[in-house]
Amino acid sequence: MSLIYNTGIYVFALILRVASIFNTKAKDFIQGRKDTFLNLKSFRERIGTAKLIWVHCASLGEFEQGRPVIEAMKKRWPDKKILLTFFSPSGYNIRKNYEHADHVCFLPLDTPFNARKFYRIAQPDLAIFVKYEFWYNHLAVLQHHKVPHLLISAIFRPGQVFFKAYGKLFRKLLYGFAHVFVQDSRSVELLAKIGYHHSSRAGDTRVDRVLDIARNARVFPEIEKFVAGSKVFIAGSTWPKGEEILCPLFNNDLPVGWKVIIAPHEITDAHLNNLEKKLSLPLIRYSQLEQMPDTDATVLILDNIGMLASVYKYGVIAYIGGGFGVGIHNILEPATFALPVLFGPNHSKFREAVELKERGGAFSVADYGELKKGFEQLQHPEQYASAAKAARTFIEENRGATEKILEFLETGLYVGDQKKRK
Repeated sequence: MSLIYNTGIYVFALILRVASIFNTKAKDFIQGRKDTFLNLKSFRERIGTAKLIWVHCASLGEFEQGRPVIEAMKKRWPDKKILLTFFSPSGYNIRKNYEHADHVCFLPLDTPFNARKFYRIAQPDLAIFVKYEFWYNHLAVLQHHKVPHLLISAIFRPGQVFFKAYGKLFRKLLYGFAHVFVQDSRSVELLAKIGYHHSSRAGDTRVDRVLDIARNARVFPEIEKFVAGSKVFIAGSTWPKGEEILCPLFNNDLPVGWKVIIAPHEITDAHLNNLEKKLSLPLIRYSQLEQMPDTDATVLILDNIGMLASVYKYGVIAYIGGGFGVGIHNILEPATFALPVLFGPNHSKFREAVELKERGGAFSVADYGELKKGFEQLQHPEQYASAAKAARTFIEENRGATEKILEFLETGLYVGDQKKRK
């Protein structure tokens, strides 16, 4: 089976090299790894004999789940060095200068040679993989050298390879993890059925992150003046497909005393102009708000980035975009402020969306009619209070995952003075 796997990796590498000739993403994937070993060697030489914790994330989404753990480890054990690796260019390109990691690089392609060389240079004392990453050769090398490694924020489903008759190779890798921290009880049960009993439900580490953001939410005086006691519908990370049903709702069905804040996912001039054409209500962009503080606009469009997570505190109801495309964006941010959440139909792969919907704190909408119905239902005080409570309870029940992981590391002496492995 390992021969088949490795053959597949080599074929994948060949396809990437051919594709890199005409595909920019494939080229970035190849070029980004060009000096990985050289830079890693320089980093290892700089830190000398310092203890090294390796954290691996596939991309940006997994990074957001690993981030609370990285920052908590750095705060609690400042003498330990953090090596952060990414599989995808999108994650690396955005977080290559992440201040809480001592070195950030691409994960070398998972060939036996690369895995051995990566370990030989990095010499990690502990490895933490986030959510879905199971690279056979890298994990096999860690197991061979008896380097403790964890999997955090994981979710398991019956259809995954671990639970299939042909999944023996990957089950063997799974058994090598010192502990697996999962997001739900169902995952613990699935792992137990295949004989893995070193797992526990910790929750979603992203909840700790959004709670921290909420506690330190920024204040925007211009927005507070714009809101001025109104109820606010916040549409976050919107895409054109979702805006096609949102704009008619705002134009035709917004009750008196309500205002709207829209934060488009893409803030290009073309997107903003098209969005404004769909709206018949008085509107203003955030970049214009300081010069026009006494505006009578009903709609505020956020034409910058980095504000949305804090702006949810001004809201009553939230719509989160992405559900008419590949998947919804972050619904935990509004839920942290106890906002009932609306989103599109493509959300089944997001545990938090499915569970929050089951609890009555979120509502899936497939068209304008369903969006209008959901919005009208939330006008009723009792139903609104129930949905807001469900959102708040979900967040409270899923907090603390980061601390559980750190306690495990501390009590298991995984961050103690270990003998260096060779």
